[in-house]
Amino acid sequence: MVPTRSEVDSVAPQEDAAAKKRLDLFHFMPFRLNRLAAEVSSALSAEYQARYGLDIPSWRVLATLGFRRDACSAQYIADCTRTHKSTISRAVTALMERQIIERVENAHDRREFRLQLTRKGKALYEELIPRLLRREQEIFSCLSAQERRQLGKLLGKIEHGLELVQTSEEADAKEAY
Repeated sequence: MVPTRSEVDSVAPQEDAAAKKRLDLFHFMPFRLNRLAAEVSSALSAEYQARYGLDIPSWRVLATLGFRRDACSAQYIADCTRTHKSTISRAVTALMERQIIERVENAHDRREFRLQLTRKGKALYEELIPRLLRREQEIFSCLSAQERRQLGKLLGKIEHGLELVQTSEEADAKEAY
């Protein structure tokens, strides 16, 4: 059956509308943020992977324990870093084998263990932080100081809109997401 002229004319605008609705990933903000996060994470990992033998999940465990004053659970680390619990569990095991972190009993619940940095882990964290801060400066050197502050504020607004914890103090107070 051959479509009539009016049927052909009514299909053309629908196809044009569908073509206009096509998603251009390079203009889709979630894609751009994810791609940027992956690139920045990769650039930073070069600082700790070759020299210290840390992969990205291990760094996330180390960094989370490093900013905290108290020991915390692996679940807290998974929630804080938005990393799957099994990935954090493998990183915890590897870091324990290297004596970078250790388990301590939870004073409030003896059935649960918490994690904290060992002396070796604290020394590693303290050595690594200045290197990563320098690398962060290099990565964002294409932005002026004002642009960096502006970017921080804009990211903060998005984090707030998604109800994400935004400060170490909030994370310490919240204990679990």
